[in-house]
Amino acid sequence: MAVKREEELYGPIKAYYERLGYIVKSEVVHCDLVAMKPDSQASDGQQTIIVEMKKTFNLALLLQGIERLRISDHVVLAVERNRSKKGAHNQRFGDLTELCRMLGIGLMTVTNYKTKPAVIELLCEPGELPTRRPRRTRQARLLQEFRERSGDYNTGGSGGRKLVTAYREKALRCAWALEAAGGTLSPRRACELSGYSRCGELLRSNYYGWFERVERGLYRLRPEGAAALEQYAEVLAAWAKTLPAAALAAAASSRTLSDEPRTR
Repeated sequence: MAVKREEELYGPIKAYYERLGYIVKSEVVHCDLVAMKPDSQASDGQQTIIVEMKKTFNLALLLQGIERLRISDHVVLAVERNRSKKGAHNQRFGDLTELCRMLGIGLMTVTNYKTKPAVIELLCEPGELPTRRPRRTRQARLLQEFRERSGDYNTGGSGGRKLVTAYREKALRCAWALEAAGGTLSPRRACELSGYSRCGELLRSNYYGWFERVERGLYRLRPEGAAALEQYAEVLAAWAKTLPAAALAAAASSRTLSDEPRTR
């Protein structure tokens, strides 16, 4: 049963801490709930817990918790756990719990029922260390993707567009090599012209549908590939500036040779 006001969370949370032996009081110096062990009332407050409550997890609650860390090292954020799970952002409790761990803040949820007492779940304790470890494989992929891109051809935050990835750049370079040759080209020659050593795999997989196998060991550019060269002309122009003159001359030579009639 969803709560209508955040005050409805107070009763179950107070009962939870009282069962643990705390004395609980509300609205103490603007703190929603303060729980204190009886033997620490006259001490430095090391056994004092501050709880801030909201119906849903939001930025205001998070900032409030961070502010409370200036008063106590033991701060807990409390929100309702909505059993309907209709896609609300506050249902991502795994990610929110890790966020709280990274900030040294505790997180608890309150689930209300019509016919039985509310259920309190402490997802993480104040000061609990993060549990998620760095993803080395994804980190390596990130670094590789960054290094293999020749420039910045995308707009950050945009959606619904085809991204210029490192793989797309390599495919464009292969397409450029085929177009530069003016006809059919072997994977080995495509590698030499494009500077990409795995053109053979890229031509065989034909992920974008740009290439066509003419016969064993020979490929040509399809109309879709020619259209891609026009669409991403600025990418190729930027890449071509990095090519040595010898490579451009070799491409021109390949075109000349491909235009010559073959003798049988």
